[in-house]
Amino acid sequence: MTYDIAEPYGPLIPTTFRLITWNVWGRYGPWEHREAAIRATLERHDPDVVGLVEAWDEQGARLGLPYHVFEGDSEVNGARSGLAVLSRWPIGAHESRKLTGEKDAGGGVLHARIDGPRGVIQVYVVGLTWRLEHSGERQQQVREVAAFIAETQRRRHPTVLCGDFNADPDSDELRMLTGKSVPAAPGLVFYDAWTAAGNGQGGGHTWAAANPWAAPALWPDRRIDHVLSAWPRRGGAGHPVRCEVIGDEPVGGVVASDHYGVLADLRY
Repeated sequence: MTYDIAEPYGPLIPTTFRLITWNVWGRYGPWEHREAAIRATLERHDPDVVGLVEAWDEQGARLGLPYHVFEGDSEVNGARSGLAVLSRWPIGAHESRKLTGEKDAGGGVLHARIDGPRGVIQVYVVGLTWRLEHSGERQQQVREVAAFIAETQRRRHPTVLCGDFNADPDSDELRMLTGKSVPAAPGLVFYDAWTAAGNGQGGGHTWAAANPWAAPALWPDRRIDHVLSAWPRRGGAGHPVRCEVIGDEPVGGVVASDHYGVLADLRY
């Protein structure tokens, strides 16, 4: 096939799918009211796929999408807590991996193959260790996630890596994924949806002092939850065309989580 500098991926796909990633903070605080706020926010934005961090067991069945998978082995207030993928379309297969770390330095990744109407979407949701001083541990976890993706993805389908990285976009761990340093796995490079298509409002911060659940930590405003999409496939499949922060406004007087979520529309 002759390379066309005007259309290096061929004619661009005009349609999109909508993905939301969100750390929903387990069963902490008034979790029943927060869950109602989470559901209302998701319903308003009408996603096709959702990747949740600190989700709780059986929560997926209450959040309005028909297909869902969950993996988690920690316990918060009587319920298992972990990673989840919710989808408008069938989930044909899923697999999870634990990541290096001890006690609260651990992490995980959940892969779901979405069998959508225009082809497969490969979604990977991560939760990396959270402490500010754990950059070294997160870098090792990113290498493990990248190796898992390289092992399981098929390059002709869109591949999306999302979740709570607990790392800023200029951190070593994110630079390994976005082509700004040596890749975490050979040939594996992602676009940051916010950098490519963010609406610019509020700097994309997902951890914010203005959030009453986050304020007690005394951290600065940070963008630590991300939607990353692998280098575009034919037609630009997977390339972000829109990105915004959600969940930053109270619903029924309740802010839904200590993190804000990230919404991205990607070519599909």
